[in-house]
Amino acid sequence: MTDVDVLVVGGGPGGTPTAMALASSGRRVLLVEKGAGLGGTCLFEGCIPSKILHESASRLQAIRRAQEFGIKIPAGDVAVDWDVIMQRKATVLQHRAAGALQHARSIPTLTVQFGEATLLGPRRARITPHGGKPEEILFGSAVIATGSVPRSLPIPGIDLPQVLTSEQLLDIKRLPKRLVGMGGGPIGVEMAQIFAVFGCAVTVIENGPRILAPVDDEIAVALQGHFRAQGIGLDAGAQVLGVVGKGDGVAVQYRDAAGAQHEAEADIVLEATGRHPNVDGLGLESTAVRFDQHGVKVGDTLETDEPGIYAVGDVIGHPMFAHWATAQGLALARHLLGKPTRFPMPAINSAVIFSMPEVAIAGLTEKEALAAGHDVGIARYDYRVDARAQVSGHAEGILKLVYDKTSRAVLGVHILAEGAASLLGEGALAVATHVPIEAMAAAIHPHPTLSESMGLAARGVLAAAH
Repeated sequence: MTDVDVLVVGGGPGGTPTAMALASSGRRVLLVEKGAGLGGTCLFEGCIPSKILHESASRLQAIRRAQEFGIKIPAGDVAVDWDVIMQRKATVLQHRAAGALQHARSIPTLTVQFGEATLLGPRRARITPHGGKPEEILFGSAVIATGSVPRSLPIPGIDLPQVLTSEQLLDIKRLPKRLVGMGGGPIGVEMAQIFAVFGCAVTVIENGPRILAPVDDEIAVALQGHFRAQGIGLDAGAQVLGVVGKGDGVAVQYRDAAGAQHEAEADIVLEATGRHPNVDGLGLESTAVRFDQHGVKVGDTLETDEPGIYAVGDVIGHPMFAHWATAQGLALARHLLGKPTRFPMPAINSAVIFSMPEVAIAGLTEKEALAAGHDVGIARYDYRVDARAQVSGHAEGILKLVYDKTSRAVLGVHILAEGAASLLGEGALAVATHVPIEAMAAAIHPHPTLSESMGLAARGVLAAAH
């Protein structure tokens, strides 16, 4: 039986940084990952592979618009080579996974084991390496970072081979002609637009009244306008009833908001109806750790009801983002090392949806700020008047700064614009440090850039006040 200071279960964006930070400070750490490499869902089935497809789609869009910029390209020479896209995806993922493993193995007190970990009690676990014999270990503390898995709808036909999760969709061998997406959340939106650019006929069926429920109302509705312009069908307020075989493909049967029944035919159906925490097979029942379908229950320091056992990332529920898991993991590592720690709070979280155009979010929406009791002010900017947006040919978009009229602190930054992802760093910093709206207005932003929209929006508020 082997002793370690810390057992970390899960080698994704939550577990790996936690393990590295602890081991770099001299703790003896065992990191156990069930998959074939470090990186988790984000690297292998989520963030990175989807952005590789997004990059190809964006370049294809640019080529199709090249004539607007004085570049002539014979239309017949432009085609999607799906095999090359898939090969490039595999290369990028392999490179990143190899780099992460090399970095981890360079830390002397960190052991990486690919296999399964099952808790046998509050301080004991069974480690079963891939293709090897089980071994029992003792640990001083443990961190559960096993992420999440796709949620499946309990409807007829959901097990048909044409119905795929987002993870499976990213590995298809050829492009479908027709794609129906069940769900208009971030994954459903990104995939719908990517595959529409690649030439697929796309329909999205969303249960809620609009796409992207957590996003600012104005921004989500504006993005729905881009859906229509891109030829994507959208039926919101709809209830999926089932999936049936139809010729060489399938049909999604659903009821619309008015109660009428419809069928949407497809070659492939994307089931993008959310994810749920991955707690199966961990042996949590052998401990005092509480968990349910919403995830592992933790306190303010991410400790479970079992002293010494902690959890980070998707496994403890929403928000489910790779960077959120990393922030939690690094904070937990500081806490376990006895250092002063400020644990992440959802009110200062940030996120990007790689839609077309992109959606970027930091902090509170207008509704959330009002619900929290703030005296809310809004600073707006329309990218149709923006010099850089006009030059780039992406002059449609919105910036909203949410601030407190009393404290003047920026509470939220919400952007719909091509390039929003790269703008959000300033927004995230402003929200996290409670920057006054006057300070954002006073900052000298370079011209012509999209970033100056932050200062222009803030100055607009001050000018109106005077």
